[in-house]
Amino acid sequence: MTAIKEWFGQWFDSPYYHILYKHRDHDEAKEFIDNLVEYFHFSKDHKLLDLACGKGRHSIYLNQKGFDVVGVDLSAQNIEHARQYENDRLHFFIQDMRHDFAENEFDFVLNMFTSFGYFDSDEENAQAIQVAADALKPDGKLLIDFLNPYKVVHNLVPSEEKTIEGITFQITKQFSEDGYILKDIRFEDNGHKYHYQEKVKAIRRVEFLSYFKRASLQLIEIFGDYHFNAYDPEHSERMIFVVKK
Repeated sequence: MTAIKEWFGQWFDSPYYHILYKHRDHDEAKEFIDNLVEYFHFSKDHKLLDLACGKGRHSIYLNQKGFDVVGVDLSAQNIEHARQYENDRLHFFIQDMRHDFAENEFDFVLNMFTSFGYFDSDEENAQAIQVAADALKPDGKLLIDFLNPYKVVHNLVPSEEKTIEGITFQITKQFSEDGYILKDIRFEDNGHKYHYQEKVKAIRRVEFLSYFKRASLQLIEIFGDYHFNAYDPEHSERMIFVVKK
């Protein structure tokens, strides 16, 4: 019997995911990574884990700057794409972040651009944090770059339409009673109708702090944007945690 993929396993493996999000701001992403390099004082001796790396563009950029990087992602197609860029200091693996991957191996674990909150239970979120903690060396640091749930929920745009590469995506958003930000994506292509849903838990700051405590991680700072300004629940674009093992 074939197992049914969770939503992120289906959607992230779809070519339409990459079409819809092809216009994401690559310059902003590179600027954030440049700021990370400066903030963390990465050295050539450090080993970095890009957790939920997608097609590996951030891992590749970090490696181009001279760092030893491992990227992991659940999507086999993402990893297949990323592996064409592998070298002796850049490697990619198919990996579910809820499952043990490494122990005391990395100086830094980076989970960037809201690559968290996809699971159905609190326990799975806590498990993913524990796995990341286990992968860190003693005194290693974990960064989680998450959406600011307070601002996103209060500024949801109920519906929008985007036409990209001749495909018109009908997008609706809502906040569910059980605390998830739901984005329904409907479109037609080559005579076929498609429907995907993104489902991200609006994890509050206090919930993240409880995950960190369970994993014996110490909070260092919370930033509110990619320029490392202080976090403000009402106004910040992001909720970026830096914690230490």
